[in-house]
Amino acid sequence: MNALQIILLLLVAGITGMGSVLDEAQTHRPIVACTLVGLVLGDVTTGIILGGTLEMMALGWMNVGLAMAPDTAIASVISTILVIVSNQGIGEGIAIAVPLAAAGQALTIFVRTITVFFVHKADAFALKGNYRGIEIMHILALALQALRVMIPTLIITMISASAVSNFLNSIPEVITGGLQIGGGIIVVVGYAMVINMMDVPYLKPFFYMGFLFAAFTGFNLVGFGSLGLCLALLFIQLKYNVVGGQPAAAAANNSQSYADLDDDLDDDLDA
Repeated sequence: MNALQIILLLLVAGITGMGSVLDEAQTHRPIVACTLVGLVLGDVTTGIILGGTLEMMALGWMNVGLAMAPDTAIASVISTILVIVSNQGIGEGIAIAVPLAAAGQALTIFVRTITVFFVHKADAFALKGNYRGIEIMHILALALQALRVMIPTLIITMISASAVSNFLNSIPEVITGGLQIGGGIIVVVGYAMVINMMDVPYLKPFFYMGFLFAAFTGFNLVGFGSLGLCLALLFIQLKYNVVGGQPAAAAANNSQSYADLDDDLDDDLDA
């Protein structure tokens, strides 16, 4: 790992750390973070596969009230680095990511507690009308979230690949196997939580149809995506009876309005 790669990895780590609190660009999601790390390390394929696998685990992870979800930023960045550098498999990546997410959860709670100080300082600046001070407090608090991921990433990049490989190989199989099984269960639970939030009865037949196609056909993900798009367009057209880019009822009303307008104009001309 050369100096340029380390700098780019720290940049990716900082972006994912800030994304975990901004939630705007979703840069902290595994599918994004792992892919970026894979791009930097020259193994995009592993990054995408690991990111997609971890994304399925993290589908149901979200912060609700005071409940803090496991941290996907640290788990995604560090697990991808360890897997690619030490030539490990996706299963080992899952086994690494699960405890990292739990550790990152405790770390982000600690950092968010510290940022309370900056919030109070921003309130004080607001009372004085000091907008510049408010902006600085926001930037400092956001920088702490970036450092929360950058510092562990820097530590990992300073460790030799052989040391990382020896450490991973020294983990008992009962632990790695158990974490892989637990990760598989988390995938199911996370997906079930998402389905529960998207519980729309009249759309469930399409959901079950997807499982039938997956079980009895050889479609790949591109085929399923194209099929889903076609079914969605067909559903919209049938449900709303779209004609000429607008619902048929609206089109009929517009036609009637135009006819009434023509009649009124004819009456005025006759008068």
